[in-house]
Amino acid sequence: MKEKASPIGQEPIRDARSLGVPKMLVLGLQHMFAMFGATVLVPILVNTYGLPLSIQTTLFFAGIGTLFFHVCTKMKVPAFLGSSFAFLGGFAAMGAMDSGIYAAMEPAEKLQYACGGIVVAGLLYVVLAAIIKAVGVHRVMHFLPPVVTGPIIILIGLNLAPSAVNNASTCWWLALVSIAVIVVANIWGKGMIKIIPILLGVVIPYIVALAAGMVDFSGLADTTLFAGANPVLGLQPFFTDFSGSVAKFDISAILVMAPIAIASMMEHIGDMSAISATVGENFIEDPGLHRTLMGDGIATALAGLFGGPANTTYGENTGVLVLSRVHDPRVIRLAAVYAFILSFSPAFAYIVNTIPAAIIGGVSFILYGMISAIGVRNVVENQVDFTNSRNLIIAAVILVCGLGFTGGLTFQVGGASITLTSLAIAAIAGIVLNAILPGNDFHFGKSANADTAASLGRY
Repeated sequence: MKEKASPIGQEPIRDARSLGVPKMLVLGLQHMFAMFGATVLVPILVNTYGLPLSIQTTLFFAGIGTLFFHVCTKMKVPAFLGSSFAFLGGFAAMGAMDSGIYAAMEPAEKLQYACGGIVVAGLLYVVLAAIIKAVGVHRVMHFLPPVVTGPIIILIGLNLAPSAVNNASTCWWLALVSIAVIVVANIWGKGMIKIIPILLGVVIPYIVALAAGMVDFSGLADTTLFAGANPVLGLQPFFTDFSGSVAKFDISAILVMAPIAIASMMEHIGDMSAISATVGENFIEDPGLHRTLMGDGIATALAGLFGGPANTTYGENTGVLVLSRVHDPRVIRLAAVYAFILSFSPAFAYIVNTIPAAIIGGVSFILYGMISAIGVRNVVENQVDFTNSRNLIIAAVILVCGLGFTGGLTFQVGGASITLTSLAIAAIAGIVLNAILPGNDFHFGKSANADTAASLGRY
């Protein structure tokens, strides 16, 4: 099929060095802006759950994780790894846990256990990568059909909905401004405006809040732009307080966070398919899905080990590839370097933390609802037949488990207290039912749209 020409008639550029260094630097900056709003939003949201996830650490591991991913994929795949929204439900559940060892636990320590769960989730990617390498992607995906993954993604958004309402209720008119900006940018925006609606949904209402005197900069004078007069302020938390940042492990936290890897791995596979289609290369075959999964998984485990959120391939940057028609992975690596450098700015982290809760609530209204809607799209695009009682039973059990076990399920194994969150219960129930009930006719790559799972990062 002949590739459609761009509005200015240019062919896709595979080697950005032909454009010169200044243009390459600008293209890298464009990719950084595309990922920036969503990546920074994750630690902001996690802080509203009572867990002190660092913005600096998040940016640091977005940059390092992306560079590591490129090494794992032979420098071939133009993908950026930003913060995963899929794990927000797990962070929210960890923030609310108040039983067993988590009773009266300090938020910083609770975050360490949550990050321990992320480490295990990342290692599950590596396990799946090894299995795919050994037996092939089609056999593995047969046990993770859209009738399981779709409802799980739906639940991630629904479980977070009360948080969006609580934040927005602090100032409804400002939340509505944020919602309006995102809708206008996403529906009627052109070019780059359409690529960064979440970023605009934060920046424009923030300017409005500044004009209304709703932002407090009283502590800004005590921070530095970059490490300089006080170098410690510019270092990552795990450099200055290693014991307070490194992950801790507990079976309850692992069972909260690790099952979310099921949804995020589907997101990864969908993004790899989308990037392959965008640039006209089959990255699932070369360098191979096992390599992309391994790169994403190890980057996620590394971030979790030192107090960062899970990573995921970003659909926003795929949109920039379409917009710019520059398909060279080098520009993505430039964006990763920018994120790494920006992570050492305490002043920047302070300014981000001054964003009013109402703006976060407005963005969350769209974002959390969109996560659920993408789960619905995952089911619809893959033509899941709900006249089939098998599919109906699996989806029904997943949804009831995810919404019904509001306080999770705590039980004793030996002398240990184990807590399963509603999302973990739902994921386990769905996978088990799909495995034991007869009639699983899903075939990855052969069923309708079977290899284009919905992405939590694509708007």
